[in-house]
Amino acid sequence: MEASSFLNIFHLETESVRIAGAVIFFVIGIKMIFPGEEGSSGLYGSSKEPFMVPIAMPLIAGPSTLATLLVLGKSHADATGKLFGALLLAWFISALIMYLSPLLYKLLREKGLSALERLMGMLLLMMSVQMFIDGVRGLIHTF
Repeated sequence: MEASSFLNIFHLETESVRIAGAVIFFVIGIKMIFPGEEGSSGLYGSSKEPFMVPIAMPLIAGPSTLATLLVLGKSHADATGKLFGALLLAWFISALIMYLSPLLYKLLREKGLSALERLMGMLLLMMSVQMFIDGVRGLIHTF
């Protein structure tokens, strides 16, 4: 199914999907930068399940998957092959990071992982602000 036909079914504009994705990225980034009372922002949630959000994860799983793919598909309709290749590369890198996580834990320890998590949260915040700006800019051009 083409991205534009999916958006048309729900009467959505690309800008609204872009802004919604930005809000989701922003919330995840804030949780990564500012840890809660339980310690790390997301290493363990209330159920003690790991909470992993590397930069590539929003392209793989989570609520912003649809937003990201729809926006990229609509914005770059002529580069579908490149987008698919980038998605496969993100999957591979994320799988490699998860596979090597015991080794990364031994190398970085708690403080290193916490610093890395906050750095990734900051990058995610910057990406979310840019997505929001792009969405608002697109809305302004429609008026």
